[in-house]
Amino acid sequence: MRTGRILLNAALITAVATCAAHAEELPFPAPSFSVKTFDGRMVRLAELRGKPVVLDFWATWCRPCRVSMPHLDTVQKRFGSQGLVVIGLSVDEGTPTDVKRFARDLGVSFRLAMANDRVLDEYGPIRTLPTTFFINRKGEVVRRVRGYIDSETLEGFVRELF
Repeated sequence: MRTGRILLNAALITAVATCAAHAEELPFPAPSFSVKTFDGRMVRLAELRGKPVVLDFWATWCRPCRVSMPHLDTVQKRFGSQGLVVIGLSVDEGTPTDVKRFARDLGVSFRLAMANDRVLDEYGPIRTLPTTFFINRKGEVVRRVRGYIDSETLEGFVRELF
C-alpha cells in the first residue's frame, strides 16, 4: 500500500513538473494570420497592429461558446470606437454557410471567419472551446483563456488591453 502511494505521488510530481514546463510565458508575440471573414473581407493581424484584439476560437455545437458570443458582441460594440477588434474563428467542420447562419440567428455582428489549419497550428493546440486570446496594441498575446468567460470578467480583460 505504501509503495503504491509513493509511486502515485512520484507520478503526480512528474505530471505537475511537466505541465509547469509547458506553461506559457506571457506576453509573447501573437502569431500572424489572415482569414477571410463571412462578409468576404480579409483580416490580417499585421494590419491590426496598434489595435487591441480579442481572438476567440469557438464552435456552433459548443454550449459555452453560444453563451459567450453575445458577451463578445457587447464588448465589440462598447469598445469598438476605441479601436477594439473582436474576431471569432469557428472550428466547425460544417460549411461556412451553416456557421454564418448560426451566428446571424444568434445576433452577433463582430467579425467572424472559419479557422484555417495555419491559424490552428499557430495558436494551438486548441483543446478547449472557447479559447480566447487577448492581444495588446503591440501585437503581444497578454492573456489566453480556455473556457467560458462571464461578461464582467471579459470586460475587465478587455479594459486591460487599453
